[in-house]
Amino acid sequence: MDAAPVIWYFSDMTDTLIPSWNLYGEVAAFPDYLHIERVVDRAAGLDWTIAAHRHLHLHQVFLLSHGDIRMTLDGAAVTVTPPAVINLPRGTVHGFWFSAGTEGYVVTLPVDDFADLFAAPSETAGPLGRVFVGAAGGGVVSGFDRLAAVHAGQGRFRRTRLRAGATGLLALIAEGQPGDGADRAALDPRVQRFQDMVRSNLAQAADMAEFAQQLGLSPRHLNRLCLAGTGMTAVRYIEATRMREACRLLVYTRMTAQQIGYQLGFDDPSYFSRVFQRNLALSPTAYRARFEG
Repeated sequence: MDAAPVIWYFSDMTDTLIPSWNLYGEVAAFPDYLHIERVVDRAAGLDWTIAAHRHLHLHQVFLLSHGDIRMTLDGAAVTVTPPAVINLPRGTVHGFWFSAGTEGYVVTLPVDDFADLFAAPSETAGPLGRVFVGAAGGGVVSGFDRLAAVHAGQGRFRRTRLRAGATGLLALIAEGQPGDGADRAALDPRVQRFQDMVRSNLAQAADMAEFAQQLGLSPRHLNRLCLAGTGMTAVRYIEATRMREACRLLVYTRMTAQQIGYQLGFDDPSYFSRVFQRNLALSPTAYRARFEG
């Protein structure tokens, strides 16, 4: 086997020197609800080498079932042992070298269209927001196969089936990550109490230091416990919980965005809108519009 080419990435280079591609170098708008293809269909035409690049608005998950694979992840060299799943959040700089005949799939999802998977209020946002290379179990392999079959067809309810298949597949992948699939019983009891306090006091949830004091912890200690148990700092968890409730109220009530902001402890409606936009990549009005007929 020929030696793998060296794919260079320097972390101190300006952003303009790292290619930002929509889908393997394509510059057109995303062509479908999601995309899934076999590795051979794309990589063979590129001499089995994909140079270092990133996707600013796309999340990718690879299933590599057979072959010799080397890659770079944000500048670090990684050897992949199949069968393996690779999770690549948007913005991750990555490049590949595959041996000829490598088998597998790559799923590409527009991040803004899958906020239920990737936005901070989602329970999968933590694990899916991190780069990882993990083992691929049988359920994951069959999930890729089913999603590919739906994507290739044009049957009724194709869009709904694609969304259901992708959501289930990525939830299964996220669940397989150590520490991320743990249930509440495995959490530190102080983290459980903190979570209950936040949900019961959403209008006062901005003051993390007060929660820490009630728990008999320093803010720094609470942050460490929360990060270990939820993948988020205490402040980030508070904000994510408030935004999850904001989403629920926008969809299931007729309260105005201003009223929702006040109910969640935001005295300034414009600040509430900015926080919501930062978390969901949509204004409260635009988010509500997506659920209205």
